[in-house]
Amino acid sequence: MPIPCPHFKITIVKRSQGQSAVAGAAYQSGERLFSEYDQKTKFYNKKKELVHAEIMLPSHAPPGFADRATLWNAVEAVENQWNSQLARRIVLAFPVEVPKEQYLSMIKEFCQEQFVSKGMIADCAIHDKGDGNPHAHILLTLRAMDEHGRWLPKARKVYDLDENGEHIRLPSGNWKCHKENTVDWNEQKYAEVWRHSWETITNRYLEAAGRPERVDLRSFERQGIQQIPTVHLGPAAHQMEKRGVETFLGNRNRDIRAANSLMQSIRSAIRGLQRWIADLNEKKQLLLDALEKAKEPTLPDLLVDYFNLRNEQRSDWSGKAKLKCTVRDFEEVKRAVDYLKAHSLNTIEDLNQAIDRLNQTAAPLRRQLKQNENRMRAIAQIKDAAAVHAKLKPIHDTFIKKNFKLTKDAYAAQHKDELESFNKAVRTLMKLNGRTAVDFSALDAEFSALQSSSAELRTQLETLQPDISALKNIRKYIDMVLNKQQLSAPGGKTPEKESVLKKAGRSQGSADHKENGNEKSHTGALRREQHDLHPSPDRQSQCGGSGKISPGTGRNAGAQWKRIPLESPRQPDRLRKQMVSAQPEQGRLAGGFRDRVLRQVLPRSGADADRRAGRSPAGG
Repeated sequence: MPIPCPHFKITIVKRSQGQSAVAGAAYQSGERLFSEYDQKTKFYNKKKELVHAEIMLPSHAPPGFADRATLWNAVEAVENQWNSQLARRIVLAFPVEVPKEQYLSMIKEFCQEQFVSKGMIADCAIHDKGDGNPHAHILLTLRAMDEHGRWLPKARKVYDLDENGEHIRLPSGNWKCHKENTVDWNEQKYAEVWRHSWETITNRYLEAAGRPERVDLRSFERQGIQQIPTVHLGPAAHQMEKRGVETFLGNRNRDIRAANSLMQSIRSAIRGLQRWIADLNEKKQLLLDALEKAKEPTLPDLLVDYFNLRNEQRSDWSGKAKLKCTVRDFEEVKRAVDYLKAHSLNTIEDLNQAIDRLNQTAAPLRRQLKQNENRMRAIAQIKDAAAVHAKLKPIHDTFIKKNFKLTKDAYAAQHKDELESFNKAVRTLMKLNGRTAVDFSALDAEFSALQSSSAELRTQLETLQPDISALKNIRKYIDMVLNKQQLSAPGGKTPEKESVLKKAGRSQGSADHKENGNEKSHTGALRREQHDLHPSPDRQSQCGGSGKISPGTGRNAGAQWKRIPLESPRQPDRLRKQMVSAQPEQGRLAGGFRDRVLRQVLPRSGADADRRAGRSPAGG
């Protein structure tokens, strides 16, 4: 909890302003002191408010300086100029939250750490009249002393040198020089250091006293507080203000407080308006989100639309076929709706997230399965190559032993196939095994472990099959509804499709061939659209949805869908990439129905696994 910045003032006692170090010491100590400089007695009665007064000496200072009159008369004696700076005065306030008995330890710790340890003599006194303003006066010497207790000069003359290290003579005939301080006590940086030190000590004592308050002696500007600081009244103006007499400084402080109050009220009003605007924007965004969510079709609604669409497509069917397929469609839609309810899937975005989670679960399994199969295939190749290597090595060794070129060439021509097979086996072994020697027992053990791991991975993938089948069916139903809605919209049409082979041929042919290809592609697309909307009796009898769904948009404008056959993983990678790039760019709703994702999580069929196992050494 911050508290108002306590008083901390640093001034210099100057003879040019009629000030006296002896008078300053007499004021803060309440003692009667005789000033040898002006031959006057200095006395200010401070018995009612004086709590403690003490002189703290560094180790090399004369013990006689513990006497206040001796000390400050010695200071004024060594300062023989009319405008000499005699001492440094610091007045600081104690926090009333700290117990009074701890004030002495606070001020002694502060003086010892910052002044006495640096070689200064500190004359400190604590004042407290009981009016809630406890404070301390500190009077510091400005000259350093040597080890014998003699005053040192404040500054010394230093001659300037040129680049050759020679003295520089001025036009007046004198040598160029400058003044350097013997100590750095007068540097401005120490004011900040002393203020921060007192702040640290005060906060430490506040914490020890169990108080939550903390002080900060930085300016309002450095603290980031937008407030005008008041001015110090001084004792005279303070007493006049207490008697009800208005002063210039008092009026200035009142104007400053009025301005601060006005600025505070303005800032409070602005913050209130900002909070109101933020709250209004938040409510506006919630309303917009609610409206947007209300516009977006839910998955059960789309499934109902699918069921109605299928009934419309069977309007001209016979009663028996219509009833049979309607019942089947009802059961399929019911299973889909039950799946959505069981998994809390209500919107297309929810469905998209479910597919992503399914992919995140299956992708590591598929990657590991692929790695296992690649390694099993490599082991099979290693063992085959090792068998060929062992079988043909005698022929190769005989070839190497031939020393004459004619006989060696004749032998090579006679066993050309064997030598080529041997060299191929060597290359295979070096590539896959790193050497020609093969440890068959280790390979067999590794192959068996890989087989067990692959079987476990396939089992885990098979557990995902029900979710995959449900998502595939839901995607198929929603695709059909959205395609129908696009065709029914004013000016809506299905974006034309073009086969990859036709596209490649069109890119390599002439301009005329390009035109013909486009015409055929467009015609084929229109025929497919009509075929999907009006299925033939053969397709109607299957009671299933359309096998291929052309891209389209649904209730949300701009949403586009792409469909890639699930058998596409068996096609070459280059062909699959071309097929994906040939599809229209999908919109926001298409993200949840990417066949690529579903294709990735599909486990391999049993036949495919058997074929792969048949090629392996263990399966043979």
